[in-house]
Amino acid sequence: MNLQHINYDDLNPRQKERYNFHKIAAVLADYGYSSIKLDDDWQGADFIAQHFKTKNFISVQLKGRLTFAKKYVGKELYIAFPFKNEWYVYDHDELLNEFLKTFKDNMAVSASWIADDGFYTWNKLSQQILKLLEPYKLKPLSQAIPE
Repeated sequence: MNLQHINYDDLNPRQKERYNFHKIAAVLADYGYSSIKLDDDWQGADFIAQHFKTKNFISVQLKGRLTFAKKYVGKELYIAFPFKNEWYVYDHDELLNEFLKTFKDNMAVSASWIADDGFYTWNKLSQQILKLLEPYKLKPLSQAIPE
């Protein structure tokens, strides 16, 4: 078999979502979660992750960047996104409340958030935002699979 690395930028949007699902699922496995990709968003979730020991489920929306949306409020959703080869997973409503307080002079009063279908996202993350995100950064284990 002749395996060759792919160029992420050459993938179409559906392929990118599948690719990102497998990447985050691998990281979540280090934290004891088994993930199941959903064919269609279910109550806002792209996939469900269940913990091996506790059997607790989390519903996860997969994004390409830090995102908040009014349509996710109250749905007990987690948001997962990559940034510079690291993954972040956060409780949408919990972190939204923190961001609305911290960025009350820009995010909270922006036209994109005030709209009925309010939505806010960041391409670039400042040091202030990275500090707020630090508790939500996943750190993959570097352990070998036992023989």
